[in-house]
Amino acid sequence: MLERHELEAFLTVAEELHFGRSAERLRVSTSRISQTIAKLERRIGVPLFNRTSRRVRLTAVGQQLYEETRPAWDQIGAALLRAIDTGRGLTGTLRVAFVGAAGGQLLVGATELFRQRRPDCEVRLREAQMVDLMPWLRSGEVDLALGTFPIHESDIVTGPVLVSEARMLAVPAQHPFARRASVSLDDLARVKLLQLPDTLPDSLRDDRTPRTTPAGRPIEPGPSASTFNEMLTLIGAGHGVFPVGAQARRYYARPDVAYVPFSDAQPLRWGLLWRAEGATARVHAFAEAAHDLVRART
Repeated sequence: MLERHELEAFLTVAEELHFGRSAERLRVSTSRISQTIAKLERRIGVPLFNRTSRRVRLTAVGQQLYEETRPAWDQIGAALLRAIDTGRGLTGTLRVAFVGAAGGQLLVGATELFRQRRPDCEVRLREAQMVDLMPWLRSGEVDLALGTFPIHESDIVTGPVLVSEARMLAVPAQHPFARRASVSLDDLARVKLLQLPDTLPDSLRDDRTPRTTPAGRPIEPGPSASTFNEMLTLIGAGHGVFPVGAQARRYYARPDVAYVPFSDAQPLRWGLLWRAEGATARVHAFAEAAHDLVRART
């Protein structure tokens, strides 16, 4: 096998056809270039260059070696540059997914700040449905996603909490709960609780759609929904209830759905998610911009 420095020296001399210029290009001494080529020729068993006092030329074997190794060397160099660009985030496109209108607005602001800091990077925002969020993230279709916590998955990194909002219960407009000032988590034992899609992590589903109340009373599971609008449609039709964030009152006001505050539930928390193996500098820079944006607004 050729050593990297041997191949680099050979290709440079083959292009320059001059040992002195090759040494300058590689920033080494001329004697080192000569020694490297001589050692390489001994290993191969034939001369690679014809040398005279006036010129240097490739031999037939040297020409063949050059033609067969130069494309591979170029591919290695290009692959290395792409890896550096990806790792450092110098160029390229960052794909960020969100679920819901409020999440989209937050990411628009984060994108504007990120572009001010990293104008060489393009950001593409994509709306995802609940059922698509984790598959998109894991397949690499998106680099980051804005979602609700908790997410406890070994291959997924969660950033800091960006937004906390009051948790409310979405109920049919004609349900008795709709006339109350608040509900408790133990009230969930009296209704059917709609379910999140099974593509979402168990940690999130256990938090949003528990099987029992804090007092240990069982909660009847209802049908699952793939999208948030599908969830609201099922609620409006009387098929069950579902815990949501307070922003739903503003962005998803519907005549068939009422939003009732919980009196004893923890806030709903939002943050960015990304693949552990996709934690590039560009991803971290976007997460930092989102955090700085939220902090500046509080």
